[in-house]
Amino acid sequence: MLHKHLPRRTALAAVGIVSAVGLTLAGCSAGGESSGGPQEITFSYLWSGAEAEAIEQIIADFNDSQDEIVVKGVSSPDTQKQLTSMSASQGSFDISDHFGNGVGAWASKGILEPLDEYLAEYGVDTTDFVPAAMEQMTYDGQIYSMPIAVHSFQLLYNKTLLDEAGVAVPTTMDELASAIAALTKQDDDGTITQLGLGDPSPFTTLTTLGYNFGGDWDAGGEPSPAQEGNIAALDWYVSSIVGLVGAENLAAFTAGNGAYMSAEDPFYVGRYAMVIDGEWRSANIPATAPDLDWGVTAIPYVTTDLQDVTQLTASTLFIPANSDHKDAAAEFLAYLVSDRGMTDFSLALGNLPARVSLLDSPAYDGLENFNVWLDALKSPNVFALSSAPYAAEYAADLGTAFNDVLLGTVTPTEAMDAVLERSKNYSVQ
Repeated sequence: MLHKHLPRRTALAAVGIVSAVGLTLAGCSAGGESSGGPQEITFSYLWSGAEAEAIEQIIADFNDSQDEIVVKGVSSPDTQKQLTSMSASQGSFDISDHFGNGVGAWASKGILEPLDEYLAEYGVDTTDFVPAAMEQMTYDGQIYSMPIAVHSFQLLYNKTLLDEAGVAVPTTMDELASAIAALTKQDDDGTITQLGLGDPSPFTTLTTLGYNFGGDWDAGGEPSPAQEGNIAALDWYVSSIVGLVGAENLAAFTAGNGAYMSAEDPFYVGRYAMVIDGEWRSANIPATAPDLDWGVTAIPYVTTDLQDVTQLTASTLFIPANSDHKDAAAEFLAYLVSDRGMTDFSLALGNLPARVSLLDSPAYDGLENFNVWLDALKSPNVFALSSAPYAAEYAADLGTAFNDVLLGTVTPTEAMDAVLERSKNYSVQ
């Protein structure tokens, strides 16, 4: 999984940042580097539990691989504590992790160290990383973060429910709409007992469908919520799901769902026949719902030139500008994004590797249906939301607008026009 799913991961939301003074790069060696004995650095990461155990094993492997740097891992899921450290004159850690859509906001505040020279020094080939991910890593022409893993969204389906309803796996959006109708069940009073397409995260589902319909949420480097393709996606969703079952019935049904990725997850227990979700399901389903007969396929297309469309999000690594041990942190970062480090990390967390050269690696063969997500990253139609400084404000406004659309209080056009108007007041710094 990602750090923690964004209610799941509305991990597409960034947090506000307090301004900090950016430190300059001096020959890829910052003040405070020690010349005698192994250099100790602190890796403060947001993961906890089993994921933290996997990170600690990777840290141990790095420490055993050389004798010049000792990495100390600290599990610290508190993002406010992370930001407080980065905003101080001297921070408490030398390397940490976050999400790709926050890079621009953080870099614009001067709290991230530019990585270009370090990456060149340690031979990190940035051209081997998924292009959409690298777009999020860059601000004002410089790289400020690197993806350790990426995530994309595909259509998962319950084979048993499709077979019982005589529904073929859909390949076009028209077929998907028909499948949703055939797989949705309601009592006479409107109570939903089974929904054809469920929503683990309306935000990621609707932004992904926007790309699927040819839209772009950040056209020309600016918020563009009212694009024709974005509104078409919302219209399709309203017509195919909300209009099918009724907004009140949908809200009541969703409120009764079990916890996401638990044994009572609505997809696992048959309340959802299909969902649009990420690759972490490949690791979670065998452990949590081993009896589920499931499949996954590309999100159905609208037109043939928009086949294999998906949205990408990224888990990232960065060096804070106030670290006293930037060069050592950069060497460890280079290890984490190397073939070995990235494979170990992504396998442990059930995530996709960010390197194109790893997409055909046999290391992932043991993850059920994982190849569908891996192959999707080879498509030219992989998109990511902008990590510009306005990303957090924009994500919050989109989330509110999407909710209003699902409740039926506004039309998609009204909702997106309102977001566009609000976007004129977004801060750029």
